[in-house]
Amino acid sequence: MLLHRCALLLATVPLVAFSGETKVHEFKLDNGLKVLIQEDHRAPVAVSQVWYKVGSSYEYGGITGVSHMLEHMMFKGTKKHPPGEFSRIIAANGGSENAFTGQDYTAYFQTLEKSRLNVSFDLEADRMRNLQILEPEFVKEQQVVIEERRMRTDDQPRAKMEEHFQAMAFTSSPYKNPVIGWPDDIAGLTVKDLSDWYQLWYAPNNATLVVVGDIDPKAVFELAKRHFGPLKSNSLPTVKPRHEVQQLGPRRMVAKIPAKLPYLTMGYKAPVLRTVEQPWEAYALEVAAGILDGGNSARLSTRLVRGQQIAAGVGAGYDLYGRMSGLFTLEGTPAQGKTLAELEKALSEEVARLRDERVAPDELERVKAQVMASKIYQRDSIFYQAMQLGLTETVDLGWKVVDEYVDKLTQVTPEQIQQVAQKYLVDDRLSVGYLEPQPIPEGAELPAEGNMNGGANVR
Repeated sequence: MLLHRCALLLATVPLVAFSGETKVHEFKLDNGLKVLIQEDHRAPVAVSQVWYKVGSSYEYGGITGVSHMLEHMMFKGTKKHPPGEFSRIIAANGGSENAFTGQDYTAYFQTLEKSRLNVSFDLEADRMRNLQILEPEFVKEQQVVIEERRMRTDDQPRAKMEEHFQAMAFTSSPYKNPVIGWPDDIAGLTVKDLSDWYQLWYAPNNATLVVVGDIDPKAVFELAKRHFGPLKSNSLPTVKPRHEVQQLGPRRMVAKIPAKLPYLTMGYKAPVLRTVEQPWEAYALEVAAGILDGGNSARLSTRLVRGQQIAAGVGAGYDLYGRMSGLFTLEGTPAQGKTLAELEKALSEEVARLRDERVAPDELERVKAQVMASKIYQRDSIFYQAMQLGLTETVDLGWKVVDEYVDKLTQVTPEQIQQVAQKYLVDDRLSVGYLEPQPIPEGAELPAEGNMNGGANVR
């Protein structure tokens, strides 16, 4: 995760930005590295994160999973820090570290006592440009990733079904490919594939450094300039659009997998904040998801679990911070004695209600309060604060949208919710997947089936 020196002094001009209750100090080094710093003085701790604008949605056929594999290899050493040294040094300084890969990003992070930030920067700067991808280490890590895929996807009925569902729901969008990669692609990756990918995308002008904690912004910026400033920028490739083609009608699939319980997933093609025609549409979709699944008083839980008792568990989801358009999803497990078809019908009726009826003002206010409370509670974590800044910067929304969230949400009206439901939550944009449980082979023991987490693979 980091890199080192060169006798080059870069003059940088800080751009300090303020917004609402959040004060984010924004800087940019001459080599293109963006630095975001936010103070939080509640504990003598700092979180440091480096975000790269590359993930599975940047990949193409034959090398799916290369971003995630490279994430693993970033812990395997440089000339200055041999394999294993990165994690050992962080642990010796009382810190914790890890990384995650998503569709639109790869990120590396450390949490340390605030005076040890220098250690994090030294390590991250070193591996940003000086990584050594050695064949013996690669061969070992390739087997680790193959096993990770087996445990997290192939042996998890819902995860396996969700992978096939995404591949059906999307036609031309790279979101159809799993973050961890398809099995043959993982097995076929080479040291050259990883080296080429690293040289292409891992550079200061394709990264954002985020620091949140009990720190002095000016001192942190000077520290970042000392460690990251000497690094050379890279000539980045032009990212091709790869937009999803228009869907021409409903899509359906049945996945027959050894499993304990049936499972239903439904997804409506929906834009995100970066791709909507009008920004308010994304916030209206966010509120619509909260109306359906915003706690125990939300519609799905109230009506389908406790009321009709047609579902043992049910949920809805929407992510407005993607780089490309995604899905507005519903999922669930039918109650004992109920079928997947009955659950699908009940969920479809709830979506139809959003299209046909305006949400009552009191229900809307309750949902807004719940959604905002959840977001505010999450921001109590300095790690989550840093993650929101890094994520929004990396998908080219800009960190200021984080502070706009509450205001934009409060402005959503019943009419707008109905409009986005009528526009996006329609059958011609719908994909439906059934998991039909098959007998579990004798002696095999499947893990407990929980909700899908949707995306990032963590070491």
